[in-house]
Amino acid sequence: MTYGTLYLIPVPLGAVSPEMSSPASVLARVRPLTHFVVENAKSARAFLKAVGTDAPLQALQLEELNEHTRTEALDRLLAPLRVGYDVGLLSEAGCPAVADPGADLVALAQREGVRVVPLIGPSSILLALMASGLNGQRFAFQGYLPAKEGERAKILRDLENESRKRRQTQIFIETPYRNRQLLEGILQTCQPATRLTVATDLSLPGESVLTRTIQQWKKQTPPDIERRPTVFLMLA
Repeated sequence: MTYGTLYLIPVPLGAVSPEMSSPASVLARVRPLTHFVVENAKSARAFLKAVGTDAPLQALQLEELNEHTRTEALDRLLAPLRVGYDVGLLSEAGCPAVADPGADLVALAQREGVRVVPLIGPSSILLALMASGLNGQRFAFQGYLPAKEGERAKILRDLENESRKRRQTQIFIETPYRNRQLLEGILQTCQPATRLTVATDLSLPGESVLTRTIQQWKKQTPPDIERRPTVFLMLA
C-alpha cells in the first residue's frame, strides 16, 4: 500500500493574512492539496481561500475533526491517505495536534506508518515563551486548567511548587471568555514573588506580552484579556 503524506498546517492566530505568519514554501506546499481534515470547516475554508488553492474551493474535500468526533470515526479520516492522496490537517488557529483534537489522527497515522510532516507556522506557546523572559531551558505545557475554582486553585498550587522545585516554566491556556477568572485565580493563589507572564493576541496588531511578579500584578490595573486569545506562563 502506497500512502499519501499527512501535512500538519499551522493557521494564523487571528485575522491576518497567511503570508504574515507562514513562509512562502509552506503556502506552496498547501495550495496543491485537495483533501483536508479540519477542526472547523467554515474557518478552514476562509483560510484556504486566503491561501489560494490550485483547485476551486468547492472542489476541496474537507472532513471535520473536533471535540465532538467519535473515536471510531478517526479510521475513516485516514481513507484518502490509504489510496495515495496527501492530506492537510488544520486546527482552527495555530499548530494542529497541540492542545488540539488533531493529535488523535496523528497518533493513528503514526501507528499505521503514514508519513507525517509538520510545517512551519505560528505557535502561541513558543512565541509566548520567547518573549516572557522566563526559563526557556526547562518548561512544561499544561494545556487547559480546570474551570472549577477549587480544582483550579489546587492545580495552580501544584504547578507553582513544581516550578519552584525544578526551576521550570509552567505554561497554560484558557478558553478566552474565562481568561479574567483564570487571572484572578492565579493572583489569589500564587506567592508574591512568583513571576507571571500574560501574553495576549500574539502575532496580531494588539499583541501584548507582560511579565510581572504576582505582587506587582496585584498593584496594577489588570490587562484587558477578556475574550482575547491569551497564554499564561509562571515561574516560581
